[in-house]
Amino acid sequence: MPNDILIRQIQPADFAQWKPLWDGYNAFYGREGAIALPDATTNMTWSRFFDACEPMHALVAEQAGKLLGLVHFIFHRSTISIAPTCYLQDLFTVESARGKGVGRALIEQVYQRAKQAGSSRVYWLTHETNGTAMKLYDKVAEKSGFIVYRKPL
Repeated sequence: MPNDILIRQIQPADFAQWKPLWDGYNAFYGREGAIALPDATTNMTWSRFFDACEPMHALVAEQAGKLLGLVHFIFHRSTISIAPTCYLQDLFTVESARGKGVGRALIEQVYQRAKQAGSSRVYWLTHETNGTAMKLYDKVAEKSGFIVYRKPL
């Protein structure tokens, strides 16, 4: 990763640059057009990053004043650990930043934050078709072997 890229906590003034990244992330997973997230969901997500009572956090990758990527992560309890577990929920970089170490740097910073919070592990999910990202994930973590089941309610 170039030395001039800064991984930092998101700030309220970042909304105008964060929102296109967020929209890009959601579009990648098919949440656009008629099935786009409601503005109320985006606005609530944004507000949670700045609420000290929320376990949700956000970091961004910045270069020369421009945001190149985002990562959102959540601390939660677990039945198999006393320490909190860290779920890396969202990771996205602009296309021009892919393959340049930005995603890895965001993940590594989540690892640091999780360690500081006393977490025993960080985990995340990706879609089976996300081959590009999995090339990175295979280098920075191990596959758990679990398959996700869900039921919309």
